[in-house]
Order: sequence, then C-alpha cells, then structure tokens
Amino acid sequence: MGDPAMEIRLFTGSAHPDLARRVAEALGVPLGQALVDRFPDGEVRVRLLESVRGDDVYLIQPTSPPVNDHLMELLLLADAARRSSAGRINAVIPYFGYARQDKQTEGREPVSAKLVANLLEAVGIHRVIAIDLHAPQIQGFFDIPVDHLSAVRLFARYLRERGMGKTPWWSPRTRAGPRRPVGLPSAWASPSPCWPSAATGRGRPRSPT
Repeated sequence: MGDPAMEIRLFTGSAHPDLARRVAEALGVPLGQALVDRFPDGEVRVRLLESVRGDDVYLIQPTSPPVNDHLMELLLLADAARRSSAGRINAVIPYFGYARQDKQTEGREPVSAKLVANLLEAVGIHRVIAIDLHAPQIQGFFDIPVDHLSAVRLFARYLRERGMGKTPWWSPRTRAGPRRPVGLPSAWASPSPCWPSAATGRGRPRSPT
C-alpha cells in the first residue's frame, strides 16, 4: 500500500468523527489530534497537533452537509499536512459532495465536480478514496489515483441477515412514471451490482422479470 517505512496517520474534521474513530480502531492505530474550529467571523481554523513529517497521512472527511464547511475543512487539513512535510496525503471521502454536478445540463453552468477535483489536487492530495460516486467517470476528473469503492454488497448482506430478502423495494419516482416495486435480492446477487440512478430509476439492481 506504499512505502513500508512510512507511518500511517489518521486525521478527521468535524464531518464524521465517529467514523474516523471506528476506522482507527479497526486498523489498530491511534486517531491523530487536530484542531478544527471556527473563528468568530465563521472562517474555518485548522491545525495539526502532531508531527506528520514523512508520514502516510489519511484524512477521513466526507463532504456531507453542510458541504461547503466540510469541504473547506478537508482542503485546509490537506494543506496543513503538506506544509508539515507529510510524505503522502490521502483523502478518504465516503460522501463526495458536488458529485451530481458532473456535467453541464444547461449553458453557462460550471462542472462543479471537476472544480472540486482540481481543488483537491491543488492542495497536494496524492490519492482519493471514494465510495459509490454518483457516476464512475468522475474518476476521470482527477490526474491523481482514485480508488472507487462500492458498498452495495455490504447493504445486500445487511438486508439478508435481517430476513429482508423477500421484501420488495421501491424505485424513485421519475418523469416517465410513478414509483414501482423492484425485486432487490435476486438482482443484488448478480456479479456486478450497482445502484439504480437516482435521476432515472434505471440500472441494476432491477427486477429479474
């Protein structure tokens, strides 16, 4: 996973500290200490309270609502790690904000997902780890490695363990028609399951019929 001489260091902002603690416990490494605060005028204040010189730093920070605040925390944490001579900086972003804005739907609009990718690269992040991006091609917005993970099988196992294997679910309401029941379990057993599109309601998993 990298240079074995590098020590793994985990840090987090205020987006989901409990997730970061659980990851640290699973890996058997301590969660790094960092100050993440706000100045009286609302500006984000960040400071790493431990040395990270030459270390393999992982910043666990979903950019969930409030998206802008959590994204700014991630950018400042990365910049602080870079200025502290971290050996490598990895951003773990379970929820990638602005991912839905991955193209222009009308004229004179930004491609916000690409802008966020540029910002993450500009602050010195070497690798991004994301989960179930809105569209897999968002990986192409980056010129750095992106590990795109999927949690679909974990959800499938969760449902099966709770005896929900025979329970239908409902697809999103779309312009084409009303919500409709879809058989999850058999579709989720397929070799390459994926989420249906929130915009269209199409895609696997879907009814085997």
